[in-house]
Amino acid sequence: MRSPLPSSITTKFAKYVPKQPLGSCACRNVSEGALARRPSSKSDIHSRHFSSGCSGTAVSKNFSSMAPKFDVEKDIEIENSTRLTTTRDHINVRMHETKAKASAENSSMKSMPRLEQLRKKLSSQDDKNVRIDSIKSVGDGSSKRSKRGNKKEPEPLKTSLISWRETLERAKEEYAIEDYISQHSSKRIEQESLMLTDSFSRKHTYLRISLGERCNLRCLYCMPPEGVPLQSQDKLINADEVDRLVRLFTAGGVDKVRLTGGEPLLRKDLPQIISSIASQPEITSVGITTNGITLSRHLQTLVDSGLTHANISLDTLNESKFEEITRRKGLTKVLKAIEDTCAVLPKGHVKINCVVMKGFNDDELRDFVNISKDLPVDVRFIEWMPFNDNGWNKDRFLSYDSMMNRIISDGVSEIEPEPYVSSLKGLGPIELERLVDGDHDTTKWWQAPDHEGRLGFITSMTEHFCGTCNRMRITADGQLKVCLFGSSEVSLRDAMREGASDEDLGLIVRAALQKKKFALGGHGNAEGIKKANNNRPMTLIGG
Repeated sequence: MRSPLPSSITTKFAKYVPKQPLGSCACRNVSEGALARRPSSKSDIHSRHFSSGCSGTAVSKNFSSMAPKFDVEKDIEIENSTRLTTTRDHINVRMHETKAKASAENSSMKSMPRLEQLRKKLSSQDDKNVRIDSIKSVGDGSSKRSKRGNKKEPEPLKTSLISWRETLERAKEEYAIEDYISQHSSKRIEQESLMLTDSFSRKHTYLRISLGERCNLRCLYCMPPEGVPLQSQDKLINADEVDRLVRLFTAGGVDKVRLTGGEPLLRKDLPQIISSIASQPEITSVGITTNGITLSRHLQTLVDSGLTHANISLDTLNESKFEEITRRKGLTKVLKAIEDTCAVLPKGHVKINCVVMKGFNDDELRDFVNISKDLPVDVRFIEWMPFNDNGWNKDRFLSYDSMMNRIISDGVSEIEPEPYVSSLKGLGPIELERLVDGDHDTTKWWQAPDHEGRLGFITSMTEHFCGTCNRMRITADGQLKVCLFGSSEVSLRDAMREGASDEDLGLIVRAALQKKKFALGGHGNAEGIKKANNNRPMTLIGG
């Protein structure tokens, strides 16, 4: 005789088991074709686990035991797939509110995979929901510097913190139900492969970890003029906790890690952290994102520790404008760091990140492209993104199309109705050739003739790449952010310090990913992100 369900879930689970005698289920006459059809309802999470779209690299043995184990009573065994479908339907009623029937115009999309449905839907709404040029401004969004003696204090974070304990309990309950279904299905659910897969079947293999909140620059687009609320050192994750998290995520399929900040070079134990990450056999890339001010001083030590990639932030080649945007001196040091890094890292492993703002550095675009002519460095232009109180407004936003037009042409067009300057050095238009992008690339890559490095554009606002997102972020204080623009966070730091096992952490991560929105944190467009204003400043997220 099999043992009954554990008491912790017996009451919750039993009411979802059909009570009619075997063979009397109303769904017995459902056709095989209907059963085989891939579900399109957003709420039907568990049905998606049975589709061919849910696959991935299996995690380590640590995750094989994360689900509560139990047997079921013999009189509620499921004897065939139609019975299983009925049970699953009952479970979905409990876990999600019933969705309204799709409108007639969307009915033809129901047989499509969910990810393709949303891509098609978003594509059809680009003009009104994505393109910046068509969005009306609701204010200039500028932040003025406080007068001396009346300095504005940093505002507290506006993010939504989710209890790790509540997240874990919900995850355990859902996992138990899925495990029950899996045990009685001819098509087993590979639970271990689902830890880093979200509800849109996106597999997450790239982890970004912020190592600190402090920075030796004060970039205008990165933090408010009054600064940010900094936490004490004991509130930040230490090297041992970073190591534990990296091992957890690599077991789930992560093979690429980037260390950010603040400024990661301010961490004295950075070489040890890099060495620990690089020692993991699953890891193929260990990178940093830095402002470059002190990079030359530490570069060889970091490379010897296992550093493979470096992204260096630089928004202007003009000394006075550098001081304006960063509120500090240091352009010469950054330029030297770029040259030094290109000398020790392979071609294609060093990138310059340039945030483009109209009226500030849009007259230097060709000058930046020219850096890659004789230096094996990739230059990436980034569309300015709105973060908490960083002064974003559409009048100073420059789109991907406008950047391209300014690089390749001097003529006035529909995209650029006003005359413009694209080079302070007097460089003429530059011919560009389109390259092939990677599977999960955030960059649209181009190549100028006879240039050592490439030219890229990160088009987060006008042509987002959320459909292929494979990134997760951990902030310096140990909060898991599954979306750069989302406000929801769950504390892995607190979970680790309060006794959560690796199996518990795996369930928390998986549950957080199931809540990840399809695009832009659910805000729709840049104006929606700005209006919500419920995220961290970029320096507290990690660049």
